[in-house]
Amino acid sequence: MSTSFSTTFLVDQTPKEVFNAVNNPRGWWSEEIEGNTAKLNEEFLYHFKDVHVTKLKLTEVVPDKKVVWLVLDNYFDFTEDKTEWKDTKIIFEITEKDGKTQLQFTHLGLVPDYECYKICFDAWSNYINNSLRNLIVTGKGTPNPKEGGFNAELLKKWELQG
Repeated sequence: MSTSFSTTFLVDQTPKEVFNAVNNPRGWWSEEIEGNTAKLNEEFLYHFKDVHVTKLKLTEVVPDKKVVWLVLDNYFDFTEDKTEWKDTKIIFEITEKDGKTQLQFTHLGLVPDYECYKICFDAWSNYINNSLRNLIVTGKGTPNPKEGGFNAELLKKWELQG
């Protein structure tokens, strides 16, 4: 989909360093992640306050080259359609370009028609171009801080959506 969200950046670090950072979303996306985030077929939950919960599965993991997360389920508290991300793919493609490493991030299926698009566009732009890039370059990202674990009431509410 050409209208899916995508952003790209170059860094001096190696493809292996970029790959390792991508597979550490607690270091750049959120400390509120439960589950394993690095190996093929692993599943994990992302949580942001009472606003967003998403369940992801690693469907493609090619060391130092590519990582794909499939959104198995999703809940937003600010959209009419609580599952806008469901069945979309979050893709990290790592290539060498002119002596540098390029990361291309694509959220395949995150389209402008979605109610969440503007918020998600701004959030992904920050997480990828600032937090993930900084984790790669400096070793320190700016993920959402841990808030004491998953809210059981929110998870119950979210599970009723699908």
